[in-house]
Amino acid sequence: MFIQTESTPNPATLKFLPGKEVLREGTADFRDADAAAEASPLAGRLFEIPGVTGVFFGYDFITVTKDGPDWQHLKPAILGAIMEHFMSGAPVMASAAPSGEAGQTGEFYDKADEELVLTIKELLDTRVRPAVAQDGGDITFRGFENGTVFLHMKGACAGCPSSTATLKHGIQNLLRHFVPEVEHVEQVA
Repeated sequence: MFIQTESTPNPATLKFLPGKEVLREGTADFRDADAAAEASPLAGRLFEIPGVTGVFFGYDFITVTKDGPDWQHLKPAILGAIMEHFMSGAPVMASAAPSGEAGQTGEFYDKADEELVLTIKELLDTRVRPAVAQDGGDITFRGFENGTVFLHMKGACAGCPSSTATLKHGIQNLLRHFVPEVEHVEQVA
């Protein structure tokens, strides 16, 4: 098994491409070892590596966030854990639903803005999310209120030094162009 790695705009996060489907649908974002071990055998195994502080699963990639040790010291252990997991045939998630998404479905917006929200979501899904996934992350709509769009950034995008620039210059300008009612874009946890 050959696993490719790619750097991301976030120097604390590295993207791993196992050449296999990781999650068929959705994404899963883990920031705590106990929750990871309960929800995913693979995420639990990755959190056992000293220095790993976050694991994110996309359709065909895994991003790992670290603190402390250099990638040259962590990368072999991460590659080994991913390889062992896929060779064992064990499932990526313990249950069918990605539990990293649990509790994050509460969207808020005025029903009068429903058509605007559908346009915003379509723009995010077709123009923003594919680009963000290339960098090892994901971005989801959380709400729209008084001209402000609220978005949640996950994976490599969470805590990335360039995420503010991505939000303010890239996404905000794109949404303003297509949806003049959008005045601001803000990140929410």
